[in-house]
Amino acid sequence: MNTPFPPVEFDARVIGKLSQSGPRYTSYPTADRFQNDFGYGQFLEAVASLRMRRSRRPLSLYIHIPFCDTICYYCGCNKIVTKDHSKAATYLGYLKQEIDMQGRLFDGMGQIEQLHFGGGTPTYLSDKQMGDLMTHLHANFDFASDAQGEYSIEIDPRTVSVERVRSLRAQGFNRISLGVQDFDPDVQKAVNRIQPEAETRAVMDAAREAGFRSISIDLIYGLPKQTMASMAQTLEKVVAANPDRIALYNYAHLPHIFKPQRRIAEADLPTPAVKLELLAMCIKRLCDAGYIYIGMDHFAKPEDELAIAQRQGRLQRNFQGYSTRAEAELISCGVSAISAVGATYSQNEKTLDAYYEKLESGVLPVTRGIKLDNDDLLRRIVIQKLMCNFELSMSSIEQGFPIKFRQYFAVELDKLAAFADDGLLTIDDEWISVTPKGRLLIRNICMVFDRYLGLAHDIAPQPMRYSKTI
Repeated sequence: MNTPFPPVEFDARVIGKLSQSGPRYTSYPTADRFQNDFGYGQFLEAVASLRMRRSRRPLSLYIHIPFCDTICYYCGCNKIVTKDHSKAATYLGYLKQEIDMQGRLFDGMGQIEQLHFGGGTPTYLSDKQMGDLMTHLHANFDFASDAQGEYSIEIDPRTVSVERVRSLRAQGFNRISLGVQDFDPDVQKAVNRIQPEAETRAVMDAAREAGFRSISIDLIYGLPKQTMASMAQTLEKVVAANPDRIALYNYAHLPHIFKPQRRIAEADLPTPAVKLELLAMCIKRLCDAGYIYIGMDHFAKPEDELAIAQRQGRLQRNFQGYSTRAEAELISCGVSAISAVGATYSQNEKTLDAYYEKLESGVLPVTRGIKLDNDDLLRRIVIQKLMCNFELSMSSIEQGFPIKFRQYFAVELDKLAAFADDGLLTIDDEWISVTPKGRLLIRNICMVFDRYLGLAHDIAPQPMRYSKTI
């Protein structure tokens, strides 16, 4: 199969010049723009609007399990670290109540074609609890067949036996994602995540034997104690393990936001120059091994559904990163989970007490969100196209919106001229096309179209709390 894009090019000079804080665009507007006056009522209006239009779009379901047994120092996720597993039993009672409510709201409106369990550590739940929860989900929603649907779960290989892997497959999961981060023992010790390679490989082998369709591995570059030599060894082990997808994340050291990161000694972190070298090496090694660079932090084998979706123009960005099923409505259940329904985003309460209190009062635990106006919807499509396809047809946007692209985005196009001068993109009468050199800086390019940042207009930008774009 041919790849849709030439290999990515790495230009350290341009990357160094343009590296800055910026959104990952798992949504637009980004979650920090959500408003506190958006609540349960606004969410109900969004669902009612879909029902009035007799929408039968596919549905995507996200389930958030916030618990972990131990803390990984690098982690920036919304999680609860506890050895008291009775808290999970309490949580499941409320989670099932939310699932009941969502199931009634979306009854008859479409099949679930995509399911993702994230966290925290979803496998914090016992095998029995997981089976019971999956049965509850199937009682409340109509699921597509195993062959048609993508049903994935994030697991911690340290907490999962070979038997548990087989059980997860029997419970209906057909895709599995493993947190690895780094195989080097010194790095693992520095981030409080001791995970022997043999343990990870045993789980991957068990997943293949159990019939999982796709195995994904998460890696992080920029961790404490990481060196070019240690990362090269980790990459060799990853390539030998032969996962279908690889997510390679940039470690964002934000100890003022994420308290566990205060246990990482800044002196142990690679310098910015070494981080760039680590990234360049990772991209080259994985592409040499036959993986397709999907974009930003995702790699996939050419025959994987993620790569196929990109070739067919079906790729999207959502809160799990790059994903298929771009047309699906996203229903999310659990503490802090974010739904994308119609022209709205809505986020659940972020603490257990607040989450439980809303459900006890008989309402969905929505705490904030946003209803997108026409400008938001327009810019969301522009950013999605660039993030996923690395090119944008201006006339295709004009067909969907009553605008003249060059007039509406005149200021943005002027701003993009500087990126064109650096060889990151080209602009002609019809297309904005990101070059192989520009693909690594796609976040910077998309930020030009972000009205809330004010980069292309003379408006006061709102404060940002984002990771570095590269």
